[in-house]
Amino acid sequence: MNLTDKRILITRPRVQAEEFAAALMAEGAQPIFFPVIEIFPLDDFSSLDKALHHLDQYDWLILTSVHSVDIFFKRLKFLNIRQMPRHLQVAVIGSKTASHLSGHGVKPNFIPEEYTVEAILSGLKKNISGKRFLLPQSDLARETLAKELCSRGGVVDEIIAYHTKTIHPDLSAMDALRSDVDVITFASPSSVKGFLDILNKYNFKLRDLPGNPLVACIGPVTASAAREAGFIVDIEAKEHTIAGLITALKKI
Repeated sequence: MNLTDKRILITRPRVQAEEFAAALMAEGAQPIFFPVIEIFPLDDFSSLDKALHHLDQYDWLILTSVHSVDIFFKRLKFLNIRQMPRHLQVAVIGSKTASHLSGHGVKPNFIPEEYTVEAILSGLKKNISGKRFLLPQSDLARETLAKELCSRGGVVDEIIAYHTKTIHPDLSAMDALRSDVDVITFASPSSVKGFLDILNKYNFKLRDLPGNPLVACIGPVTASAAREAGFIVDIEAKEHTIAGLITALKKI
């Protein structure tokens, strides 16, 4: 697809959308900011703080997003915990999360090639049974990974580290959606849920939108969430990054 003058809807939180928008504009596209979710801090960090005070009891820390990395290190600083246990291994999901982690001076021990439960389990292999895992994540995070780790003998503490909430785009964004867009992009399952919530609120059906927009997803987990929500996924990035998503868009 030649992206010149294509109107591409970005459903990421606005703070994360700027990089994507700039890359689209460099290709001649017209990005439309349509944030459907926002990240909010917890009112009570006691469960997370308790886990951080006992990091030495865990074998693996799994960080699934840049938000979980940010919150993890902010709480370490707040609690004056200056060093992570040397034996603690860290797995991260995605190159962006890995880069964020490296920015805090920590090199991940494991990055799966794909953000799928199968890829994570395959990568950890025999390093699961009898091991303790800490998963600080969103309140909307799927339970699939934790359940699979437990089924293979792991002991998993899923800790809510931040809230992901649906927000409603402003009137100009809604007008853009009603007028004509070429592609709707999703970068997470929570953005799929947020977009669906907004469609339902305004009694919209995707098939009724002008221009019959394509649906593009950043990877298999997001694509699966979109299909479960009733969307037809036209584009799925092989490389699960914004750059990979733009490459996938250009190949259509």
